[in-house]
Amino acid sequence: MTPLEVFVEVAGWVGASLILGAYLLLSMGKTSGQSPLYQGMNVVGAAGFIINGWWHGAVPSAALNVVWMMIGGVALWRISLKRRSSTSAM
Repeated sequence: MTPLEVFVEVAGWVGASLILGAYLLLSMGKTSGQSPLYQGMNVVGAAGFIINGWWHGAVPSAALNVVWMMIGGVALWRISLKRRSSTSAM
């Protein structure tokens, strides 16, 4: 296996672990959907799935994860805006 192939496989497994871990934390009530941790885990996890899915020709999976990553990115942006507006109001 080449270093690039190893990277692609690691990216996929790390992505899967992050998304599953985020869901586990949410389901156990340890985080919320408005948590930067939860959304960040989803964004980075989706990026890993995009790399792995694209490499293996799983275009539907890669496309789904592009959307998943965008949703998480928008959520992170909105969380950031909300936090900035609440700190500037003080």
